[in-house]
Amino acid sequence: MITVKTKEEISIMSQGGKISKNALKLALEMSDLGITLLEIEKEVSKFIEKSGAICSFKTVPGYHHATCINVNSGLVHGIPNNYKLKAGDLIKIDLGTFYKGFHTDTSATKEIATSNETKFIQAGINAVENAAKSCIVGNHLGDVSYEMQKAIEIDGYSVSRTLVGHGIGKNLHEEPLIPPYGKKGTGLLLKEGYVFAIEIIYQKGSPITKILKDNWTIETKDGSLGGLHEHTVAITRDGPLILT
Repeated sequence: MITVKTKEEISIMSQGGKISKNALKLALEMSDLGITLLEIEKEVSKFIEKSGAICSFKTVPGYHHATCINVNSGLVHGIPNNYKLKAGDLIKIDLGTFYKGFHTDTSATKEIATSNETKFIQAGINAVENAAKSCIVGNHLGDVSYEMQKAIEIDGYSVSRTLVGHGIGKNLHEEPLIPPYGKKGTGLLLKEGYVFAIEIIYQKGSPITKILKDNWTIETKDGSLGGLHEHTVAITRDGPLILT
């Protein structure tokens, strides 16, 4: 069942979204040569809690961190560790906050000290921004998914076929599932009050993935570079509202 949020609830989510946005900004600013993933995790966790929110990911059974951090071939659900960032790494940081009863979720990709993958990163940014613009009352979920697929495949990259975005609100993961591929004019009819975590998970090579021995981290099976970008977006009478 898809939950419809009131204007008041979306206003609360907007406040939480600002915390998520600033936490991600902090994480990306910290991401530099020699910094460990755990150092980023520690500061993000501290920031979210000092902001009066709860780290959303810590509410997931069995997970104990504020962030999921992946590097290079990693896509999602990476557990922060003592890996030190080096030149050319592609770091993907995913985080969420639970504020006054509602979750928001956001992520981004950054290249460390080089600029070889600017086009690849920009493709993911375009995918989420274009998808967000399609979150209009009367559109269909397929319109949102189509925009993600188009932005990624136009540059010769591939979208995930198993990892998707999702609805969000009182629960971190709600209906509907939002795949990064689809056909315009198909699927769920979008209504005022829907809130989506629009997430593009993509890679330079094959979309086939593997799960590491930690039972959390998902990587590309062929070792190709992966990308990740995400915003929480509310559908309002006046158009899409990016909360993060």
